[in-house]
Amino acid sequence: MIISMKKFATKEEVEHVCERIREFGFKVHSIVGDERVVIGAVGVGDVTPCLEMLEATSGVETAVRISAPYKFVSREFQREATRIKVNGAEVGGDEFIVMAGPCSVESEKQIMETAEGVAAAGARILRGGAFKPRTSPYEFQGLERDGLKLLAKAREATGLSIVTEVLSEKDVEMVAEYANIMQVGARNMQNFALLKALGKCQRPVLLKRGMSSTIKELLMSAEYLVAHGNPNIMLCERGIRTFETATRNTCDIAAVSVLHELTHLPVILDPSHATGRRSLVPSLARAGVAIGAEGLIVEVHPCPEKAFSDGAQSMTLETFRDMMRDLKPYIELWKSSRVAATAAV
Repeated sequence: MIISMKKFATKEEVEHVCERIREFGFKVHSIVGDERVVIGAVGVGDVTPCLEMLEATSGVETAVRISAPYKFVSREFQREATRIKVNGAEVGGDEFIVMAGPCSVESEKQIMETAEGVAAAGARILRGGAFKPRTSPYEFQGLERDGLKLLAKAREATGLSIVTEVLSEKDVEMVAEYANIMQVGARNMQNFALLKALGKCQRPVLLKRGMSSTIKELLMSAEYLVAHGNPNIMLCERGIRTFETATRNTCDIAAVSVLHELTHLPVILDPSHATGRRSLVPSLARAGVAIGAEGLIVEVHPCPEKAFSDGAQSMTLETFRDMMRDLKPYIELWKSSRVAATAAV
């Protein structure tokens, strides 16, 4: 349910409504605006008696059902787009955010060279894997804590924020010591124990769509995070598995627009995993800006042919710099369209 309180409803009226909702066995989530409060109520059971009670309660303007199975992340619950502040940057705001870096943190020299290069080209967030989920148990699994320490050192040197993947609920606390953004990879999108743990973690989460997952399943995973206390979620379209073999995955570019209709959460596009080919990354990046994604996450390596993982889809520092230069006019149009959309609302 969504309960919209009357303009300038008192604190006592809001608290009374929340208490009555809890009496019916529902959880409460409030959004406090300048003039009014909107309350979300979720849970299992018949909402009709609660709705009838709320309609007769002092301070309540309207009380309606949320039809979507994902409640807190739906546009029905929150019309205004979510903005997530990350160490001076704002994902979902007025700046197009680019996250860039290697698939795996391999050495201090490699991560420092990459961080300095992508920062100079205009990236705001450094990506890099310290824990790597690999299809083969014999492939490089990451430097783990040592990799996290190298990422933190790169942040100190460049001012870039850090996004890195966490694989297990037991590692959430450790990764949170170093990371600004906690990434949930495609293979873990429905790792519900991990999602619950991240819901209790006060770090923004980059939630990647599973390789065989529907948009509804992605949003239900996001709902897990919010329901357990963490509203700061970025969704990531990184390509899905289809019959096509010309690219590593099939980029569902329309998912960006669909997600913007269904949810208030910001959407990031990953052109590297979507294609698996560095030559295709710039064109798909332009498409991501044009369709309205709030940012990109791109794999970049000083020497892709020597990369421990994902070398074929990793851009060089030079080609990344060229792509960022070529994206500038697209990003200017992106900014203009967001200003126009905000004015229309």
